[in-house]
Amino acid sequence: EAPVTPNPPRSRALKLLAVPLVLAATTLLGGTLGPRLLAVSDATNPRMKEYADLLATARAWYADDLGSEKLVYSSIEGMLNTLDPHSNFLEPEEYGAMQEKQRGSFYGLGIIISKRNGKVTVITPVEGSPAQRLGIRAGDIIELVEGQPIDDLPIDAVVKKLKGPKGTKVNVTIVRPGLGEPLQMTVTRAEIPTNSVSFAFMVEPEVGYIRLKDFTHTSAPEIGEAWAKLEKQGMKKLVFDLRANPGGLLDQAIAVSDFFLRKGEKVVITRGRLATSEQVFSAPGRNTKARIPVVVLVNKGSASAAEIVAGAIQDQDRGIVAGTTSWGKGLVQSVYTLSDGAGLALTTAKYYTPSGRCIQRDYKEYIEYVTPADEEDADAEPQTDAGKREVFHTAGGRAVYGGGGITPDVVVKAERLSRWMATLYARGVFFEWAVQYRAKNPEVPRDFRVSDAVRDDFFTFVDARPNAPETPARAAYADEKDKAALDRALAEELVGAVHGPEAGYRVTIEGDAQLKKALTLFPDAEKLAGISSGPQTIAKK
Repeated sequence: EAPVTPNPPRSRALKLLAVPLVLAATTLLGGTLGPRLLAVSDATNPRMKEYADLLATARAWYADDLGSEKLVYSSIEGMLNTLDPHSNFLEPEEYGAMQEKQRGSFYGLGIIISKRNGKVTVITPVEGSPAQRLGIRAGDIIELVEGQPIDDLPIDAVVKKLKGPKGTKVNVTIVRPGLGEPLQMTVTRAEIPTNSVSFAFMVEPEVGYIRLKDFTHTSAPEIGEAWAKLEKQGMKKLVFDLRANPGGLLDQAIAVSDFFLRKGEKVVITRGRLATSEQVFSAPGRNTKARIPVVVLVNKGSASAAEIVAGAIQDQDRGIVAGTTSWGKGLVQSVYTLSDGAGLALTTAKYYTPSGRCIQRDYKEYIEYVTPADEEDADAEPQTDAGKREVFHTAGGRAVYGGGGITPDVVVKAERLSRWMATLYARGVFFEWAVQYRAKNPEVPRDFRVSDAVRDDFFTFVDARPNAPETPARAAYADEKDKAALDRALAEELVGAVHGPEAGYRVTIEGDAQLKKALTLFPDAEKLAGISSGPQTIAKK
């Protein structure tokens, strides 16, 4: 049910609405939304009259009947395509979803849904939501909404039906595997938080773990709550996970960096077209915490505001950055609200880390930009040859690199799934198996471990599916190099379905090579946390 944030590069197939010439604009972002200000259109520009004449002539004389909508949309797309991959037009519905996401909450049932085998299926209820309180659970199929079938509707249309004003009711009919009769439920819509902090728990004695999935208006307060909770549990070291975090609000990037830096230390610098546009953002000192050793995890999915935070921590010698090189988005967007409720995210500046590096990746080749090289083929030692990446230096004298993302201090590649395992994940087989297994075995402990009998049940389930792989499941498993990966996948889905996402995620990270390496890096992180006067040397392996 939760909307998504439009931080990744735009699709070339834009869905646009009419574009009025008078705009209301927002201030600088790390990817999305800020306060309003007034902008004035250039209606007197002779090119605007030329454009209007062209539009009228094409409508009047083209061989086929054309609506102005198609022509205007195409012209906007063409204009934005000449700029950069992150300047983007947002139709009112998309813009509204973005604003909703950045607020950190919406009104609805509190479920994450997806289409599975053509059926609208609950992936998980949100903790504390109306859906969870009524007993809606992972694997439930939503058959009817207000008595109307929804299987033929796109998932966005289903979400729209389920969301609505706070306090209103919606009637849903749910089919649950293992039950003969459908369940009729009336759910009262309530405010549903879209948490930025996915998980916060003790991963080892004295070692806390916080995973931040994006940057919304609630990110810094959530980090504060998570930090306080973990301190009470004995946290003296922290793994801060920014992997697959696409970014978000600039002010939240600064507020989150503030947890790690001393008051007044630089977080980021933004520079626009004019020399007078430079702004320096420093840690305000409102969120400063005890200076414990920190390891930050990043990967190719870490972008925008996530790179601002990782870059600030790295440049200020505050902690070790580990994983694989981040996305490389060093562009800042201002969002302009158009009079019909649509939005325009326009790149208005570049940002620079405290050492002075811009980490924006080259986007001259669009396809190469949106589909970067695989992590397994990239991320050897940083390239610093002439014409490659420019060298900068941290506060303590360590070498860091500009262009092409945040290069980790310690490169650690993620484990790759086999083709067979990747296929099972892509087809949702683990989730479907967990739903049917739970229907037959409702008592699933948190420390569930996969036995031979459980594996046999899974193999039988896979081979009986209509789109089963050609190779029988047992034979494919016999060829697996990492046989523990299958057990983790089964336990993750089953434990997560019964005990919630965090319980399932704890199973997942048992095979997380990057996290395991992070847990060995605290001696180096401890040295950096003390900020020695001379250059620091970090063990690369």
